[in-house]
Amino acid sequence: MGAVTETASPARRGRALRLAAAFAVLLGLVAYVVVHYVSRDGAPRCVVRSGDAADPDRPGADGTDGGGGGGASYRLSPEMAANAATISAVGTTKGLPERAVTIALATALQESALRNIRHGDRDSLGLFQQRPSQGWGTPQQILDPVFSAGAFYDHLAEVPGYSRLPLTVAAQRVQRSGFPQAYAKHEPDAALLSAALTGRASASLTCTAAPPAKTGDPAKLRSELRRSFGPGVLPAADGKGRAGSVQTTELTVPVTSAAEDSGDSGDAGDADRRGWELAHWAVAKASELGISEVAFAGRIWNAEEAGEGWRTEGPDGTGVRIRLAR
Repeated sequence: MGAVTETASPARRGRALRLAAAFAVLLGLVAYVVVHYVSRDGAPRCVVRSGDAADPDRPGADGTDGGGGGGASYRLSPEMAANAATISAVGTTKGLPERAVTIALATALQESALRNIRHGDRDSLGLFQQRPSQGWGTPQQILDPVFSAGAFYDHLAEVPGYSRLPLTVAAQRVQRSGFPQAYAKHEPDAALLSAALTGRASASLTCTAAPPAKTGDPAKLRSELRRSFGPGVLPAADGKGRAGSVQTTELTVPVTSAAEDSGDSGDAGDADRRGWELAHWAVAKASELGISEVAFAGRIWNAEEAGEGWRTEGPDGTGVRIRLAR
């Protein structure tokens, strides 16, 4: 005896169509709420902008989104900014040029949207979607942004003439992606990010967010500075490898060139750029490390007044002052 085929009644089909339509409307509403939250002025965000959107004293440091000069700008989340700052710091600490940082940032934008993700194609992980099975390191190592960025740069440095190659070619020599041209679309944003995070005067980064919800940990701040910039970034003031008391909630990082931090003779003209590199790193890491204030070269960023960006009220000292939330 054959099977009996049951045909859906018109009423049942109508009910299914109504449910599908209601579900589509619900998805649209959710999407609207998400976009509205992300884009509204009160949502946590970081903005990097070019010098065309800047005041004459410090390019891009006026805290506005567009700028009267119509310069380029790029918005990103605090999480993305913190990861970008780590990638940049690791590159400059290795003595690599700004172009290397741009290549690394464009790669991470494409591979993970600058998020330290725990999944990917096959066994790919982390910011650069590196695979343990291909010799990039253990899963734990790859999920450490400092390690994964260092591994990327080590491979990039082995590419002959990488700084003169098109970005897509240089990135592909390292990544061996199935979609090598995808890196190209991220080059403008990556170049703007790298200009700010390496301290170049033509770009600046600021973040707007709620004041830190947690108390900053001085020991963690020192540890992250040394992991990102190397042990020479902080002096061993007390002879025990620490710059002052670990209980201090305010730290001043001496400004020297990156070469001097690594023990080489540095160019004094690089000190200002180095200072802004450290200052932007601290602002990008503010949410992660509980940083409430950063000051350098007569400029100050404060978490409670973050909407104003960098203000001309800071001390004119030679170091970058970082204050932690209490």
